[in-house]
Amino acid sequence: MKAVVYRHSLPIEAADSLVDANLPDPAAPVGRDLLVRVHAVSVNPVDTKIRRNVDPAGADKVLGWDAAGVVVAVGPEASLFKPGDAVFYAGAIDRAGSNAELQLVDERIVGRKPSSLDFAQAAALPLTALTAWELLFDRLGVARGEAGGTLLVVGAAGGVGSMAIQIARKLTGLTVIGSASRPETQAWVRELGAHHVVDHRHGLLEPVRAVAPDGVDYVMSLTHTEQHYEALVELLRPQGKLGLIDDPATPIDIRAMKRKSISLHWEFMYTRSLFRTADMVAQHKMLQEVADLVDAGALQGTMREHFGTIDAANLRRAHAQLESGSTIGKIVLEGFGG
Repeated sequence: MKAVVYRHSLPIEAADSLVDANLPDPAAPVGRDLLVRVHAVSVNPVDTKIRRNVDPAGADKVLGWDAAGVVVAVGPEASLFKPGDAVFYAGAIDRAGSNAELQLVDERIVGRKPSSLDFAQAAALPLTALTAWELLFDRLGVARGEAGGTLLVVGAAGGVGSMAIQIARKLTGLTVIGSASRPETQAWVRELGAHHVVDHRHGLLEPVRAVAPDGVDYVMSLTHTEQHYEALVELLRPQGKLGLIDDPATPIDIRAMKRKSISLHWEFMYTRSLFRTADMVAQHKMLQEVADLVDAGALQGTMREHFGTIDAANLRRAHAQLESGSTIGKIVLEGFGG
């Protein structure tokens, strides 16, 4: 099968940071695995972080944790899907990724592809939708339909923020504030439904205070947490909740949260699959509901750029753009060429 691999942790500018390869097809699926023929993928910050920081010691490592494709075969214990089903998923961080023509994935973290989206559009959704959904409902503990509170989403124009804004608007009654730093990103966040959009370039405290003078109840800090941490603690109301997904570049002092009894919540979308948790199938259920909401017109796709076929050159371009920090929504690639 065709695939794109990396063999050493290199800057994306290096010609061999990502390379085209031919790999053996995966083995027949066992247990609850599905064998999926990948039609389209999208690229996420986790792809670039692993490529830069995890040296595979000369082995061919396949990255990619967002895909849409068609089930080719199912394991003997699989019951949720059958061959021929169109699916989308974000995969598992401890298994081979989606930048290959064929991939094995556990059905418990797979959902049906939204019928209203093509494969490329569908591939943009799984990882960011799951991350936003888990962070909002599982980690921060927001109740479906909850009203009266305020949610601040820091870095709202990226992939996770793009889904978080929509999910919070459609499934809760929270007042949603999104932060974005450029006119085009601010316009995108408004289009997705944020009640207020603030510019975080010169700090969050004053812009958020201007629209939420009494502070906020929940924060989703999706990027540069270390830069905004003091302001976030100041903005959070007593007994508020701070959720984050990034890796702060410098340590944050959690003692600052004590006086207000603020709680800290980590979200790592791969926890359920990495530890094979008893509720691992929850991600299947989330993706099924996301597909239903998309098909009902309640959620919109977040694909913003299509970089062509799935090959090393195009993936290098996608990684470079993500690393620049200028991406709006999601970048997708589709097909493996002739």
